[in-house]
Amino acid sequence: MNERETLKVNKQGHLEIGGADCVELAKNFGTPLYVFDEAYIRSMMRVYRDTIAEEYGGNGLVLYASKAFSCEAMYVIADSEGLGADVVSGGELFTAMKAGFPAEKIYFHGNNKLPSEIRYALDCKIGCFVVDSATEADLLDAEAEKRGMVQNVLLRINPGVEAHTHAYVQTATPDSKFGFSVHNGTAEEMVAYLLKKKHLRLLGYHSHIGSQIFEKQSFVIAVQKIMEFAAEIKKKYGFEPESVNLGGGFGIWYTDEDSKIPSGGYREYLSALISSVKEQCKKYALALPRILIEPGRSIVGEAGITLYTVGAIKDIPGLRKYVAIDGGMFDNPRYCLYQSKYTAVLANRAAERPTELISLAGKCCESGDLIGINMNLPKAETGDLVAVLSTGAYNYSMASNYNRNLIPPAVLVKEGKAQYIVRPQTYEDLVQYDVIPAYLKK
Repeated sequence: MNERETLKVNKQGHLEIGGADCVELAKNFGTPLYVFDEAYIRSMMRVYRDTIAEEYGGNGLVLYASKAFSCEAMYVIADSEGLGADVVSGGELFTAMKAGFPAEKIYFHGNNKLPSEIRYALDCKIGCFVVDSATEADLLDAEAEKRGMVQNVLLRINPGVEAHTHAYVQTATPDSKFGFSVHNGTAEEMVAYLLKKKHLRLLGYHSHIGSQIFEKQSFVIAVQKIMEFAAEIKKKYGFEPESVNLGGGFGIWYTDEDSKIPSGGYREYLSALISSVKEQCKKYALALPRILIEPGRSIVGEAGITLYTVGAIKDIPGLRKYVAIDGGMFDNPRYCLYQSKYTAVLANRAAERPTELISLAGKCCESGDLIGINMNLPKAETGDLVAVLSTGAYNYSMASNYNRNLIPPAVLVKEGKAQYIVRPQTYEDLVQYDVIPAYLKK
């Protein structure tokens, strides 16, 4: 089903992921269940890492974007593949540190880092903060002074490049909560502000133009804008960036409406960025900076699937057929948030051709609790096993206990064998933080 054979149909007509039969996975671990293929994850990490090594002399670092899927096992894998990590919260940082991830290879993002998060990250001695406000710069400088240290930082800038993606995941348009605009002068003002801070060391710039982007040209134009800005700053302030973080946002396949990018395609994306950096540095007489990139979705998105069991089926003649599953918006809220489209298959009858359009409905008490509409499936029956594809990114990480449903566990498959990387929740887990005030007790 894809070039790395992460998914295939076996002789029994069952869907396999990473050599593991999905029917057996459901039998052994239950449903709903997140499943990840370790070999796919590692192969994508190596595509980015090796491209920087071969085409930029290794003068760069791939930062795994934790927000796509964060758990201790992911940090262990990323570290073993020579990657750094991008974190956006104290919780992600704590998880990375608990997994033994090297703090000096951690970059902390976020438009409103909490004071407690800043202090914790400084105490961990992380490699770099990506500054996104003057308030953050002031607090970071003050806390670094208390510790008698100088903290490395990047400044998040907004190059004003509009990427063709969903409006909610565009981050570099003029109206964005992220970064400082290079066009209205605020980015330059922040550079000058940071250069005056005695306990902050400005390394360079960060830019992220959005997510689920398929157009290479959007990234190339962003590089041009960033390096043009860098040249102007060098002329005015004598500051030249040592590092430039180009963000992430490379698109993946969800349905046949999306481009199916082979691994070599992602190499081409990064190669185009590297070539643009070289060209622009030559044009403006800038030293080649260290390049940082932040892929997340493209590393884990297609590496993961979610398995569900079919329950109630409701056919409303002339309107819609609902196939209900034992999961829903609590384990995958992306349709509710973005109307994101997915592909589903019957994992226990994966060789059968689709025969009808259905709406895949969740079990939550919400009319909008859907995983997708107009999805092609063979005629489903209660007890069938549904696999929703490309759910490795922003599914577990955005899951909740809405309606006091349990967040599904996750397993990692390697050479056909699966082990938990996130254990199953229990009902006891749901109430462990509940407190009944004394006056309410009988």
